[in-house]
Amino acid sequence: MDVTELLESASLLVPEEIATENDISAQDVWDYLAHDEWQIALSLLEEFGNGQPLPLTFWEQLAEAAERLGLERSAAWCHWRRSEIRNGMIRADLTLRPATEARRKTPIPGHGVLRPMWDIGNLSPTGGASVDIAGLWVEDTPVLEPGGRATVRLVPLTPAHWTHVEVGQQINMHEDRTVAGTAAVLAIHLPATAMLTR
Repeated sequence: MDVTELLESASLLVPEEIATENDISAQDVWDYLAHDEWQIALSLLEEFGNGQPLPLTFWEQLAEAAERLGLERSAAWCHWRRSEIRNGMIRADLTLRPATEARRKTPIPGHGVLRPMWDIGNLSPTGGASVDIAGLWVEDTPVLEPGGRATVRLVPLTPAHWTHVEVGQQINMHEDRTVAGTAAVLAIHLPATAMLTR
């Protein structure tokens, strides 16, 4: 499929009654596609995913279209959203420790490449603290500086290890044995498979 076909196919997966915060509908996307405004159409389709969950295929098609258009961050975001559907997502308010108090001296990249360890209250077989890995996406900013604070999205590597995490819980981020940051859980979205079994 070419870019137009990918975007058309993705737009067919958006229910007709859905609109973005700015009252943009799937029909508006078709109007942009008719004028070969692919980047605008792609951006609008990404916004539809902020409302209600859309299928994996939707995000796969958007990611492929973004890659063909050379839009790296947009492609990364679409792949990330696909991972959220598969593995679930925890939204949290993260505060990093200052560079003077932590190992990290450089900013964290915001687009999902970092996969730190998290102390979420799990114990090892010997009874000690155990950590679990989750990818990290920083919302609304390309990087998070040491000592900075931002809303982040976490995608667990092993979703079953995160089932006990609750809204309001405090979890610690680690890049080594020391605490690199502390996060308060704001929201939890179950993986698609977990939603089907409830």
